[in-house]
Amino acid sequence: MYNILIVEDEKEIAAAIEVYLKNQNYNVFKAYNGIEALEIFERQEIHLILMDIMMPGMDGIQATVKIRESSNVPVIFLSAKSEDMDKILGLNIGADDYITKPFNPLELLARVNSCLRRYTSYSNASAVPDHVIKIGGIELNDASKEVFADGEPIKITPLEYKILHLLMRNPNRVFSIEEIYEKVWNEPAYNPDTVTVHIRRIREKIEINPKEPKYLKVVWGIGYKFEK
Repeated sequence: MYNILIVEDEKEIAAAIEVYLKNQNYNVFKAYNGIEALEIFERQEIHLILMDIMMPGMDGIQATVKIRESSNVPVIFLSAKSEDMDKILGLNIGADDYITKPFNPLELLARVNSCLRRYTSYSNASAVPDHVIKIGGIELNDASKEVFADGEPIKITPLEYKILHLLMRNPNRVFSIEEIYEKVWNEPAYNPDTVTVHIRRIREKIEINPKEPKYLKVVWGIGYKFEK
């Protein structure tokens, strides 16, 4: 049984989400601010976090930054705002997905199920036979799920790894944003703009000058490619 942590300062919303999740046989923990969330996260084995952004004390952004120091557990942001900057900020600090309140319970459950499938697939990846892809100074080890830039290990999230693996496995092939989303998220392109944010984060980790990338390049009006 998966353990899901709901971090939401509006208790009625937290209680409603708890009902939806328990009906799907998930085990639920609840916190009403970022500080409580970190305390529960330290004590319990959490497999996914539903994180509200605006909360008293410690907000969702601060809590996620702290969690990302030691864990790649999936985080889905719950935001009452629909502005692009909130979504981009959340993805930039390590969130895997976002959903805007008010939300459809079925959509919420679909996002939860999708994130857990990706996370468990990544966690069980040690069964994959050893395989190394090396292009220039970038090396990707598909057995250990490690990435190296000029011999130095790069800290990379599961989603970033999957995007990089897709592009490096098909060097010089141009993928559209929608195509990347569908292949990596394994679902229709609900939020294709998230791909652009993840690409930017990957560049910051593997490129000497992210503004003039050597490897991960944009083909304007079409998509992205990993240049060999």
